[in-house]
Amino acid sequence: MNNSRKSRKPISAESIALLAERGKNVSRFFTKKGRMVAPRIREEGSNQNVFADLGLPHPERELLRAQLTLQIYELIKQRDITQAEAAKLLGIKQPHVSLLMRNRAGSFSVERLMDFLTALGQDVESRVRPARERHGAISLIA
Repeated sequence: MNNSRKSRKPISAESIALLAERGKNVSRFFTKKGRMVAPRIREEGSNQNVFADLGLPHPERELLRAQLTLQIYELIKQRDITQAEAAKLLGIKQPHVSLLMRNRAGSFSVERLMDFLTALGQDVESRVRPARERHGAISLIA
Protein backbone atom coordinates (compact mmCIF):
# COMPACT_ATOMS: atom_id res chain seq x y z
CA MET A 1 0.00 0.00 0.00
CA ASN A 2 1.47 3.33 -1.03
CA ASN A 3 1.18 6.04 1.57
CA SER A 4 1.33 9.34 -0.29
CA ARG A 5 0.77 11.40 2.86
CA LYS A 6 3.53 13.92 3.49
CA SER A 7 5.41 13.40 6.72
CA ARG A 8 5.63 16.40 9.01
CA LYS A 9 8.63 17.49 11.01
CA PRO A 10 8.25 16.85 14.71
CA ILE A 11 7.69 19.94 16.84
CA SER A 12 9.02 20.54 20.34
CA ALA A 13 7.10 21.84 23.35
CA GLU A 14 9.20 25.02 23.17
CA SER A 15 8.07 25.56 19.60
CA ILE A 16 4.44 25.12 20.60
CA ALA A 17 4.90 27.68 23.39
CA LEU A 18 6.48 30.11 20.95
CA LEU A 19 3.56 29.74 18.56
CA ALA A 20 1.11 30.37 21.40
CA GLU A 21 3.03 33.51 22.45
CA ARG A 22 2.72 34.78 18.89
CA GLY A 23 -1.03 34.36 19.06
CA LYS A 24 -1.16 31.31 16.78
CA ASN A 25 -3.78 28.59 17.22
CA VAL A 26 -2.10 25.66 18.99
CA SER A 27 -5.22 23.59 19.61
CA ARG A 28 -3.98 20.85 17.27
CA PHE A 29 -1.29 20.05 19.84
CA PHE A 30 -3.86 19.22 22.53
CA THR A 31 -6.35 16.40 23.01
CA LYS A 32 -10.08 17.04 23.27
CA LYS A 33 -9.72 16.75 27.04
CA GLY A 34 -7.19 19.57 27.06
CA ARG A 35 -4.10 17.46 27.64
CA MET A 36 -1.01 18.25 25.66
CA VAL A 37 -0.07 15.70 23.04
CA ALA A 38 3.35 14.28 23.94
CA PRO A 39 5.97 16.56 22.39
CA ARG A 40 8.00 14.96 19.67
CA ILE A 41 11.75 14.86 19.81
CA ARG A 42 13.43 17.18 17.35
CA GLU A 43 14.35 15.54 14.10
CA GLU A 44 18.05 14.88 13.52
CA GLY A 45 17.93 16.92 10.33
CA SER A 46 16.94 20.04 12.23
CA ASN A 47 19.01 23.11 11.54
CA GLN A 48 18.98 24.21 15.22
CA ASN A 49 16.84 27.26 14.40
CA VAL A 50 13.33 26.80 15.76
CA PHE A 51 12.10 29.63 13.53
CA ALA A 52 13.30 27.79 10.42
CA ASP A 53 11.83 24.53 11.76
CA LEU A 54 8.48 26.29 12.07
CA GLY A 55 8.73 27.59 8.53
CA LEU A 56 8.57 31.25 9.56
CA PRO A 57 9.76 33.90 7.10
CA HIS A 58 13.27 35.29 7.76
CA PRO A 59 14.20 32.68 10.41
CA GLU A 60 17.77 33.98 10.83
CA ARG A 61 16.51 37.47 11.61
CA GLU A 62 13.97 36.09 14.09
CA LEU A 63 16.67 34.03 15.81
CA LEU A 64 18.93 37.08 16.03
CA ARG A 65 16.10 39.15 17.54
CA ALA A 66 15.47 36.40 20.12
CA GLN A 67 19.17 36.24 20.99
CA LEU A 68 19.42 40.03 21.35
CA THR A 69 16.28 40.06 23.50
CA LEU A 70 17.84 37.39 25.72
CA GLN A 71 20.94 39.54 26.17
CA ILE A 72 18.77 42.53 27.17
CA TYR A 73 16.85 40.34 29.63
CA GLU A 74 20.06 39.06 31.22
CA LEU A 75 21.52 42.56 31.58
CA ILE A 76 18.38 43.91 33.24
CA LYS A 77 18.33 40.92 35.62
CA GLN A 78 22.05 41.30 36.41
CA ARG A 79 21.58 44.96 37.27
CA ASP A 80 18.62 44.07 39.48
CA ILE A 81 16.62 47.07 38.27
CA THR A 82 12.88 47.42 37.95
CA GLN A 83 11.12 47.45 34.62
CA ALA A 84 10.31 51.13 35.15
CA GLU A 85 14.02 51.89 35.67
CA ALA A 86 14.92 49.84 32.61
CA ALA A 87 12.29 51.71 30.59
CA LYS A 88 13.95 55.03 31.46
CA LEU A 89 17.35 53.68 30.44
CA LEU A 90 16.04 52.32 27.16
CA GLY A 91 13.78 55.27 26.35
CA ILE A 92 10.64 53.16 26.07
CA LYS A 93 7.53 52.58 28.15
CA GLN A 94 7.41 49.98 30.94
CA PRO A 95 4.91 47.70 29.14
CA HIS A 96 7.42 47.34 26.30
CA VAL A 97 10.12 46.33 28.81
CA SER A 98 7.67 43.78 30.17
CA LEU A 99 7.31 42.31 26.67
CA LEU A 100 11.09 42.17 26.27
CA MET A 101 11.44 40.43 29.63
CA ARG A 102 9.07 37.74 28.33
CA ASN A 103 11.17 37.32 25.16
CA ARG A 104 8.61 39.04 22.97
CA ALA A 105 10.56 41.56 20.91
CA GLY A 106 7.34 42.53 19.15
CA SER A 107 7.91 45.19 16.54
CA PHE A 108 11.42 46.10 17.71
CA SER A 109 13.91 45.83 14.88
CA VAL A 110 17.34 44.27 15.22
CA GLU A 111 18.79 47.79 15.08
CA ARG A 112 16.55 49.01 17.90
CA LEU A 113 17.45 45.99 20.05
CA MET A 114 21.12 46.81 19.47
CA ASP A 115 20.41 50.40 20.58
CA PHE A 116 18.93 48.99 23.79
CA LEU A 117 22.12 47.03 24.39
CA THR A 118 24.27 50.13 23.98
CA ALA A 119 21.97 52.00 26.37
CA LEU A 120 22.66 49.19 28.85
CA GLY A 121 26.41 49.83 28.53
CA GLN A 122 27.29 47.18 25.96
CA ASP A 123 29.40 47.52 22.84
CA VAL A 124 27.75 45.99 19.79
CA GLU A 125 29.89 45.02 16.81
CA SER A 126 28.89 43.90 13.33
CA ARG A 127 31.24 41.96 11.10
CA VAL A 128 30.84 41.18 7.42
CA ARG A 129 32.87 38.37 5.86
CA PRO A 130 32.57 36.04 2.87
CA ALA A 131 29.98 33.31 3.39
CA ARG A 132 31.00 29.66 3.59
CA GLU A 133 27.93 28.68 1.59
CA ARG A 134 26.06 30.23 -1.30
CA HIS A 135 23.76 32.17 1.02
CA GLY A 136 25.24 34.03 4.00
CA ALA A 137 24.10 33.66 7.60
CA ILE A 138 23.37 35.97 10.51
CA SER A 139 24.67 35.07 13.96
CA LEU A 140 25.26 36.57 17.39
CA ILE A 141 28.40 36.01 19.42
CA ALA A 142 27.80 37.11 22.99
